[in-house]
Amino acid sequence: MSTTSLSSAVMTHPVRERQAAALAARLGLGVLALDPDPTGPPSALRTALVAWAARAADAGHHLVVQDDVAAPPELLELVAGSVARFPDEALIFYTNWHARNGAAARLAALAGAGWVRAVPEEFAPTLAICLPVRTADAFRAFAAGTAERHDDEVMATFLRAEARPGLLAVPTVVEHIGTSSINGHAAQGIRLAVCPVGAAEARPLLDRGWVLEEWGWLPYMRYGEGYVRPVGHEHDADPRRHLRWTEALPATGLTEGQVRDVVRRHRDEDAAESVGRLFGRGFADELWIHCLLLGRQAEDAARRHAAHRAAAGPVGEAAARVRAAALSTVGPAGLPPERRPELNPEHTALMTAYAQHAVRCGGRLLEPVEGRSAGAR
Repeated sequence: MSTTSLSSAVMTHPVRERQAAALAARLGLGVLALDPDPTGPPSALRTALVAWAARAADAGHHLVVQDDVAAPPELLELVAGSVARFPDEALIFYTNWHARNGAAARLAALAGAGWVRAVPEEFAPTLAICLPVRTADAFRAFAAGTAERHDDEVMATFLRAEARPGLLAVPTVVEHIGTSSINGHAAQGIRLAVCPVGAAEARPLLDRGWVLEEWGWLPYMRYGEGYVRPVGHEHDADPRRHLRWTEALPATGLTEGQVRDVVRRHRDEDAAESVGRLFGRGFADELWIHCLLLGRQAEDAARRHAAHRAAAGPVGEAAARVRAAALSTVGPAGLPPERRPELNPEHTALMTAYAQHAVRCGGRLLEPVEGRSAGAR
């Protein structure tokens, strides 16, 4: 697909108009979509509806980018190639490092995938999202009467109604910048991309990488603690509730005893002490167990999708670099927001090595459940 059949808009507020104009000029993006009521109550959706209406008449797809991002000059080229490959999908090019969707993208990166199906009950990241124009028009009609102000929540509800959550790009070339939030998300602190890489590393995976459609149960972290999203959690009476990993573990086919036995036998206690001195022993324990479970699920996904991996063909060093990027963010993302500003490169390197070892040990949890039904995975 050529970029000529892809239109784009940058959604912004007048206080960031200069920033948005610079972004549009740098990336070759289209019009600026300004908040039509800048003195009214904060509402990302109000501006998003303007941005989605700004599609070119002859475009087949429309890309909406928010003003507080950075991206490489090749962004439009990468998006155009992706929509040519997946013409009917909602394609999401930025995923937060600390959300359930971030955990799904991180798991997919560790399994070697280029794309992953989004978590259906969570908000749909909208910092950089591309829709077929018919889908964009349908979204505008769907969202027109809602009182909700968060466009990412309305987008997720819309995609659920369409019975097809978006596809998340596993390599993340779009990065969030700053911590301010017109829409009230500043309390989340530093929030960055889950698998940040450059265009060269992203291109092979976006163009040829296999798609992880079903990731089974999903380990994730929030505010320093580990959680597990069970299979089918979108059908729960309260799908947004968070289940601590100890609570959710029986649905996975694992036992807490199995998990703690691997911790006892295989964790590097010197590394655990180092992480614990910085951020507390409880966090060190939670991070290692989270990464252990993440490694188990990534290894399981890689085994189950071996044929897809082979069919995708070689992607050079791209998959290894995306995997390394995913591991570099798991520790910082798992910290409580107020602790993230304390990080320096040495701390990040320590947590990355610590996480990497736990992920490598994850395969040790596969053998006891080998042969059980896929539903328990």
